[in-house]
Amino acid sequence: MAVPEPTLDALNIAAKAASNRQAENISAVDVAERLGITDAFFFASAETERQVKSIVDEIEDELREQLELKPTRREGQTEARWILLDYGHFVIHVQHEEERENYALERLWADAPQIDLSQAD
Repeated sequence: MAVPEPTLDALNIAAKAASNRQAENISAVDVAERLGITDAFFFASAETERQVKSIVDEIEDELREQLELKPTRREGQTEARWILLDYGHFVIHVQHEEERENYALERLWADAPQIDLSQAD
């Protein structure tokens, strides 16, 4: 099952917004067939908690502005080591680089198809 076009559009907007705030290691995976409750996971990381917050704010602002999307759930804002934005069809994970190394979510989903985010450039 391929990720629907509206979700791909949103992921590309998120990738561009994250890139604008100097996010590192931006990627996304198609988890629809393996998970069933969402289509995709988006990952980005940053060196500081302040930068994690800035990236999340930019992603949220751009998705709201361009697609009128708002997350149904937002977690981790207080500590800003790992902030999750749940949009239903996709989930955004922005992590401090130490959390990203420690939890290594990409390894858990290594067999999931990668999503091309080249339209974000």
